[in-house]
Amino acid sequence: MNILDQIVANKKIEVELNKLKVKVSDLTKTQFFERENLSLSQNLKNSKSGIIAEFKRKSPSKSIINIDSSVSEVVLGYQKAGACGISILTDNQFFGGNLEDVILARNLVETPILRKEFIIDEYQIIEAKSSGADCILLIAAILSPSEIQKFSIFAKSLDLEVLLEVHEETELERNLFPSIDMIGVNNRNLKTFQVYVETSKTLSGLIPKEFVKVSESGISEVKTVNELREFDFEGFLIGENFMKTNDPGSNAIEFIKQVENGN
Repeated sequence: MNILDQIVANKKIEVELNKLKVKVSDLTKTQFFERENLSLSQNLKNSKSGIIAEFKRKSPSKSIINIDSSVSEVVLGYQKAGACGISILTDNQFFGGNLEDVILARNLVETPILRKEFIIDEYQIIEAKSSGADCILLIAAILSPSEIQKFSIFAKSLDLEVLLEVHEETELERNLFPSIDMIGVNNRNLKTFQVYVETSKTLSGLIPKEFVKVSESGISEVKTVNELREFDFEGFLIGENFMKTNDPGSNAIEFIKQVENGN
């Protein structure tokens, strides 16, 4: 199996175990379940930078990135930097994350939070709402169009925004549902984990204007953001570039300042 297949196989087992540990009825009783959603898509439309700053400790492609990082320090730093949103990896086995990271962040910041997860079940969407996330990720490479439509409609019923991730033309064309808020082009091939920023440029013209365009992965320089803006991208998800430093928050502050100044 490739890396993506391994992640999904593990996720199926993980979700079933979580269902046994925490009932849906308990998830809907948390302090966050009735809170009003913060809009990541609107933030991106109104922003000069469009930066979605990501918190992650490790990845299959890079192994350990920043295993000792403090969630509270990083997300507060991202908020201070003026990030439009904060993406938090919640997969534990492959990325070193968990839902507690989202809960902690939600108690600290007033920035929209994206739960970055390999969603294969509605239960995970309820978990996202329960933990204080504002937005979920749906990955076209692991879901059928009917699943994407079903999950995105369900997310909207919980007042969650939806970022659909694609990395090829077929995935995009099959999944342009009105229940999607943002289309994210992943420049990283999830099967090989190789990165090609040109993927975003290639697919940009195929994304209808009603969707907010987000470019994901492989963005480490301000000039790349500027180039992608010429292809009508409004959002730029950056994780490793910030997390590989000793102070991700300060690094984000400097990067976002340069983007906003047009450097």
